[in-house]
Amino acid sequence: MPEVLDEEVDITLKTKRWLYIPLGILIFMCMGAVYSWSVFRKPVEDLLNISATQSGLPYMVFLVFYAVLMPIAGGFIDDYGPKLVTMVGGGLVGLGWFLSSFATSIIQLAITYGVIAGAGVGIAYGAPMAVAAKWFPDKKGLAVGLTLGGFGLSPFITAPLANWLIDVYGLFNAFRFLGIAFTIIIIILALPLKFPQGNLGIKDHNSEDFVADDLDLNVKAMIKTTSFYGLWLCFIVGTLIGLMAIAITSPVAEEVVNLDSQTAAFMISLFAIFNGVGRPIFGWLTDEFGPKYAAILSYLLIILASILMLNVQESSMVLYGIAFSILWLNLGGWLAIAPAATAILFGDQNYSKNYGVVFTAYGIGAVLGNLISGNLRDLLGSYIYTFYPVIILSILGIITSIFLLKKPKQKVK
Repeated sequence: MPEVLDEEVDITLKTKRWLYIPLGILIFMCMGAVYSWSVFRKPVEDLLNISATQSGLPYMVFLVFYAVLMPIAGGFIDDYGPKLVTMVGGGLVGLGWFLSSFATSIIQLAITYGVIAGAGVGIAYGAPMAVAAKWFPDKKGLAVGLTLGGFGLSPFITAPLANWLIDVYGLFNAFRFLGIAFTIIIIILALPLKFPQGNLGIKDHNSEDFVADDLDLNVKAMIKTTSFYGLWLCFIVGTLIGLMAIAITSPVAEEVVNLDSQTAAFMISLFAIFNGVGRPIFGWLTDEFGPKYAAILSYLLIILASILMLNVQESSMVLYGIAFSILWLNLGGWLAIAPAATAILFGDQNYSKNYGVVFTAYGIGAVLGNLISGNLRDLLGSYIYTFYPVIILSILGIITSIFLLKKPKQKVK
């Protein structure tokens, strides 16, 4: 269990540090607008006269550059501070959205939205998260999970807002207005961001089972440990399953459960809630019980969801709803388990750079997830067959968690 703050810690510090959580949530809500891309797809297809496959290109490019820039930007956070990095990244996010309003082809849109805005998110993503982790050494998982919740919950604000802007002002004006708004909001909210100076006098967990109190490993030392590979592999599996589930949510609803498109869209809005709340829930679980047990619980829930889906028939909306709520919850969960585990297992001092390396698992999971689900659908004729490899991967994840997801036994130099 986490210990209370030492009595000598000034009461203002106890209060002030909580202000960084809503700042981070709002910043992530702006950056998480990528989850609302589906609102733009049909208007983009109509105006540019392109296929549904082509309209997904900006979204896919966005995810790639987001994942690639994350580890690169990790070192800049420590060198230049979270405020400047967030402002630069936020400026690129807004610029990408704004320039998208001038695109006349899907390739141009892939560059403005995908490359520029995606790179902006990759640069800024780690900074508010690192601020939360360093201000809450006693509640890393909860603080990071709450902060990241803004990314998952973003569609609740940005999707209806974007839809309204498109209806009233048109597609390209919607890009323009959102770009301006995101630039202003992120830059203003980034101004207070900073790391704590010196020792806060706040004690970390006291359980020797999963806290590396004596470790502050740099990247070179971290990647020499089996703990890193355990976390990295578990993160690949968690994000592979979660991102694959998000990508097939609507097709499964329509093809397998036989829901109409409006009901499928409503279900996605419902699932987004679970994606958002999964982050603080699993962040707290990681704090309380350690990365290993949080990961095992996640995989067990994914297995349960997969078994439910294998028993789904037409009109089984309840089973479908429960199963995909669990899957979306666990994607959010892994985006809290991984950063919290990085700080817990390898220390706070090099957190930004370390998590940047760990986050490469996200990009690998995104690519593999899309390949697995797409190929199984093409070969076997239904997305339902994706849940067999999901169960197998979850079992492998449990085994990896048990044997590798634990603190390094000694300080690695």
